[in-house]
Amino acid sequence: MKLWRIAPFDESCVRQLARELKISGLLAQILAARGCGTSSAAEAYLARKLTSLHDPEQLPGVSAAADKIVAAMKAGRRITIYGDYDVDGVTSTSLLWHCLTLAGGKVDYYIPSRLEEGYGLNCEAIRKLATEDPQRLIVSVDCGITSVAEALLAKELAVELIITDHHQFDSQLPDATLVHPRLAGNYPFGELCGVGVAFKLAWAVCARLGDGKKASPRMREFLLSAIGLAAIGTIADVVPLVNENRVIVHYGLGSLLDRANPGLKALLEVSKLNQHKQLSAEDVAFNLAPRINAAGRLGQARLAVELLTTDQPERAVALAKHLDELNKNRRTVEQRMYKQAKELVDANPAWQSAPALVLTHADWHAGVLGIVAGRVAEHFRKPAIMLAKDEVQHIAQGSGRSYGGYNLHQGVSTCRDLLNTFGGHHVAIGLKLDDRRVDELRDRLCLHAAENQQLAPGTEELAIDAEVSLSDLTHKAVVELDQLGPFGAMNRRPILVATGVSLAAPIKKMGEGERHLSLQLGQRGSTIRAVAFGKADWAENLEAHGSNFSVAFQPNINTYNGYSNVQVELCDFQPVI
Repeated sequence: MKLWRIAPFDESCVRQLARELKISGLLAQILAARGCGTSSAAEAYLARKLTSLHDPEQLPGVSAAADKIVAAMKAGRRITIYGDYDVDGVTSTSLLWHCLTLAGGKVDYYIPSRLEEGYGLNCEAIRKLATEDPQRLIVSVDCGITSVAEALLAKELAVELIITDHHQFDSQLPDATLVHPRLAGNYPFGELCGVGVAFKLAWAVCARLGDGKKASPRMREFLLSAIGLAAIGTIADVVPLVNENRVIVHYGLGSLLDRANPGLKALLEVSKLNQHKQLSAEDVAFNLAPRINAAGRLGQARLAVELLTTDQPERAVALAKHLDELNKNRRTVEQRMYKQAKELVDANPAWQSAPALVLTHADWHAGVLGIVAGRVAEHFRKPAIMLAKDEVQHIAQGSGRSYGGYNLHQGVSTCRDLLNTFGGHHVAIGLKLDDRRVDELRDRLCLHAAENQQLAPGTEELAIDAEVSLSDLTHKAVVELDQLGPFGAMNRRPILVATGVSLAAPIKKMGEGERHLSLQLGQRGSTIRAVAFGKADWAENLEAHGSNFSVAFQPNINTYNGYSNVQVELCDFQPVI
């Protein structure tokens, strides 16, 4: 059951916005509903200017880190970028590698194996790197803010360590040079992801290699291309697409087409995006990011970094094709695990009404657990943790995803005494524990979730931006709404409502396994095409109320065979009684 909440608005304010900014009343209404009720606020929001990015020197720790990196380069020391194996980590590693290599640095990178080493810095890797070259500087990206023991080991081995991260930190911080947007300081935006932090660090390095405040023309051109990598990681890590993140993604999407290196060109081609005149955040989220992510999930993240850093077109094409195959394999594994997860819940009636899910299976692939946990959380409308169980070693490790505004990191942190390791943020976590303590984890997490969830289990609040008539959805009006983008977390594509709608033609099922619906909706003489992805089970109920119902939807422009038409993607429907 979804609770529809239509945003209130001031009609006079909307009329004034529309008149002063020369925009449609629909766009003005949505801007006002989203907190941009004045002309100056709305104009600034629509502008998405690069100049609105905050000075990197404000980022806590970045000045010290940039000074140390530049000093290491001038001294001819090796700099090792220690990354994570997800898209954020891969793009962070690639971006900083490009920056330091272009600047003449002696640079390499280290990506831990997801399956053998797990997430983040580890002591064995620190020892290995120190043995190979004790003079090297290690710079972590997208990991390390909870690596207290690893930082201590680095200090004992006299290896210089810089940690750049964005994840939740503990009360005790590592003894190293730290760069993090939420550490004590004056940085005005704490929601950068790992590659956003890496981009700001690269910017600070480029300034030092220029006149101290501005990068040289060569390095400035690098930054304009690097923002494309920053956009990919920002979208993939599902951080809020507001403030700086929205600007980074807006310009980065254009950079991906205009300034793509050989690896990105090959990836765009294998993803069938190379012919697009412009890219959307959805293109990255559903086409580029999964192919990069598949490498890390299946234990081959270094290949993804190689793809994004190679200057050899033939090698880039071969790597892009390999990542495409890995992604196909990942989807097969994911479908099997998702089916098994649903079967586990169906076999345990008490779990169906529980406020959270903690599921384990001996045959699950650790690299895909996060994706499947997200699907399970959406399907059952509650936070979900999925653990791969090693019954010989008595270890259960995996990932969790939140739902309905619940702070999963906070919930799991109350079970810290049960865990070997854990980390993440409020919507996504990773953890490891003794498999004999899983039941206790489930009980305690459910107790916390029951007391702290914002919505009751099984319910979801659907925020509606405006009520419209189908006739309002002209091509011009829908295109104009794209000025609110790029769309993503905390800045979703507008959701509109139309009432008194009917079916103008029989419903058709489409897609693999007939999982999706294609509909024609009618209202007072206007008709429009609608799609409902993954909602084949709606067909019977829709047909039963086909002469009078209300729909919540997101409008978009569908382009096929050179023709563009307005269509709506259904989010929910309600019979009119």
